Amino acid sequence: MDQIRIGATATGRSGGPAFLHIYSPKHKQSAESNPLPRSALRRHLESSSPTSSVLIRFFRRKPDRVDCHRVPSGWAMGSSEPSSRSVQNLVLYAASAALSCLVLLAGLRHLDPNRAASQKAQQQKKEIAKRLGRPLVSTTPYEDVIACDVINPDSIDVEFDSIGGLDKVKQALYELVILPLRRPELFASGKLLSPQKGVLLYGPPGTGKTMLAKAIARESGAVFINVRISNLMSKWFGDAQKLVSAVFSLAHKLQPAIIFIDEVDSFLGQRRTTDHEAMTNMKTEFMSLWDGFTTDQNARVMVLAATNRPSELDEAILRRFTQIFEIGIPVQSERNKILQVVLKGENVEPNVDYDHIARLCEGFTGSDILEVCKQAAFYPIRELLDNERNGRKLDVSTLTSVSTVLGVIQDCMLFSEKSI
Repeated sequence: MDQIRIGATATGRSGGPAFLHIYSPKHKQSAESNPLPRSALRRHLESSSPTSSVLIRFFRRKPDRVDCHRVPSGWAMGSSEPSSRSVQNLVLYAASAALSCLVLLAGLRHLDPNRAASQKAQQQKKEIAKRLGRPLVSTTPYEDVIACDVINPDSIDVEFDSIGGLDKVKQALYELVILPLRRPELFASGKLLSPQKGVLLYGPPGTGKTMLAKAIARESGAVFINVRISNLMSKWFGDAQKLVSAVFSLAHKLQPAIIFIDEVDSFLGQRRTTDHEAMTNMKTEFMSLWDGFTTDQNARVMVLAATNRPSELDEAILRRFTQIFEIGIPVQSERNKILQVVLKGENVEPNVDYDHIARLCEGFTGSDILEVCKQAAFYPIRELLDNERNGRKLDVSTLTSVSTVLGVIQDCMLFSEKSI
């Protein structure tokens, strides 16, 4: 007997629900003569069933699997005993039904564009649940995509002590952001003490805005959801709004949580008539959900954002940030502390004048000072290579770091450019 082939065409994500069209071999020509719309996702799956002789031999070895006495007499052309032909047909029909189910399951797996991300998110959720000491929460497929951006605060190595300067800002962030997340009972006496739901950090690039956000996540111990705009964009209509909704719903399930958006002006900028409809809908969904969770006094969820261009933000977004902090260019005293933090643990000479170096770094940001020190730290290696080219072999262990010598840092500053 010839082999049986089961064909299937999968469609979906074109404005309607996904489904599979299963057709039999004799209807295959009719299905091919009426093709589906080009806008639909089309997949063709075929699977071959074993031959009837192979199936008969299998069931004869497993007589308990088939009760031949229950086969209707019609299968045996009117005879009272089941014929070999009727058993063959019965087995082939059963095999065809089983293979149809396999084809259906395979097609449904192909219809899920986020299957790989969902599997990664499942592992991420297990790690989060283990760290928080709570059972694994149930999530939707869209929340699984967002779960890939959840950062374990224990893996962040930035603390407030590792950030030089910004003492007033760090004190305010500790009182307004970290303390309500760590000690909610202190703020439960009235509405005036309700925790902040939106905090914005703005300032020139390289001033430490992202480092402050990492330090907040580390100090508070809250779940840190680092929202990436690329994960919120989707080619499927309506998925962007569902992903935005998943950000807030997942934060509620994992609270206390911080939703961090870096370069927020690229996502929640001013709404213009030239904006794409999908982007406008995504912004509107974000603001409506933000207002929705701020009405919950018991929610320990906060939106933390950073930007270099606060003037580009939408006015409605700025209104929702109840606390706005400017992270500006460090002054001399702050540059002094930044130098001490950067050179902590290095081979520092005891007579280094940090105040004098800080005065020379006028207009430099924290990242600029870090780069200057990195360039100065390369001088011992350059000295070693020069000696080797001149025929003098030196032991690397005998070289002392000159990264803190005033003259070396001054030379490096001549070749360094300010961020602003």
